[in-house]
Amino acid sequence: MIEIKLKNVRCYSYHGCLKEETLIGSEYLVSLSVKAKLGKSHLTDSLEDAVDYVFLNAVIKEEMAISSKLLETVVKKICDRVLSEEKRVLEVTVRVSKLCPPINGDAESVSVKITEKREENF
Repeated sequence: MIEIKLKNVRCYSYHGCLKEETLIGSEYLVSLSVKAKLGKSHLTDSLEDAVDYVFLNAVIKEEMAISSKLLETVVKKICDRVLSEEKRVLEVTVRVSKLCPPINGDAESVSVKITEKREENF
């Protein structure tokens, strides 16, 4: 088993329940971790035999570009895409953090984290 992590991918997105959030947008940090079958990538040294972290980053960027009211929605969509499009991935964990959230308080960020597993392999 191999674990691949992308930590704090910066995105400027338009998520939120407030009208201002969808108009002005805000900064987000996205962290993603996958556990996958090692396969033969370490033997072949070929990207075709590996889980491509460029693909993982693209999924993050594409899903973060689609406005949603809830971070839970965005996180779940990222998890679902990774599991459906990369069959070697057995487990994915995604955390989306909204920086400087409009919560009428002093908070650095709010985060939502979801872990999904490919059920047929466990």
